[in-house]
Amino acid sequence: MDSVGPGAPESPAAYLVDGSMYVFRAWHSLPSTLTDAEGYPSNAVHGYARFLCELLERTQAELIAVAFDASLTSSFRNLIYPSYKANRELPPPELERQFRHCRALTGALGVRVLIDHSYEADDLIGSTAWSMRALGVRSVIVSADKDFGQLLGATDEQWDYARGLRYGPAGVLARLGVQPQQVADYLALCGDAADNIPGVPGIGAKTAAALLGHFGSLEQLLARIDEVPTLHLRGAAACAAQLRVHAEQARLYRSLTRIALEAPGAANTQALQRGPSEPEALDALCGQLRLGPPLRSRLHALRR
Repeated sequence: MDSVGPGAPESPAAYLVDGSMYVFRAWHSLPSTLTDAEGYPSNAVHGYARFLCELLERTQAELIAVAFDASLTSSFRNLIYPSYKANRELPPPELERQFRHCRALTGALGVRVLIDHSYEADDLIGSTAWSMRALGVRSVIVSADKDFGQLLGATDEQWDYARGLRYGPAGVLARLGVQPQQVADYLALCGDAADNIPGVPGIGAKTAAALLGHFGSLEQLLARIDEVPTLHLRGAAACAAQLRVHAEQARLYRSLTRIALEAPGAANTQALQRGPSEPEALDALCGQLRLGPPLRSRLHALRR
């Protein structure tokens, strides 16, 4: 994995931003004493606005979109597995209000907003990245979420912006021990606590990586379960027994961990082209949110 310094040059790419992550991060890190003109908290918007300003200043991105989750309970994954993300608290009304402001601020800067009630931000980003790849455009996915590793092609990158880490497929292998095309299978096997996906009992991250290293995919693993006890793997026999019992659950979990590539993302570069800003809307938001002079100046400097 490579560290990206402040002055690192940017090559042409489509920047696909996991907006919800950076809104939540600001919500948790900045004081709720920051309020808007009506007295509601505005800390998440302040932090998100600073992040977006820095990203646009640093990359000078021409192809860019920010994806947001519409809800924690309305995606297609909730329909097939009601417990999906059931361990997460729903955003309080004061944060929902700030999410609306963040989307409005993004649009006022001429940046495409992606949001859908049936698909999550991951799916919108994944479908867009897939479309860009077909057009020969590489993607830089701005997020720390490990799920995005499954999307990385040879020239794509993931950028953990807060940590200054930027990596391609080799970085996925270094982090998780599996190749990008194996990430969804890996998470189905060992589970993903953040999304309330339990995985197969008794199979942890190292075992999941070892199994996929040997068999290549979840389907090959399930088709050749009889080989598992012969592997030089601690608890191999017990692992095979659990896989026999939980094979269908593993397939179900993979339908949750696999990022959908048919979501309504941006299908062409025109849809990602940064457009003209909306000065009146931007001024109104700055006043409503009581953004300070330094941040207002940065936002105004980004107008086009």
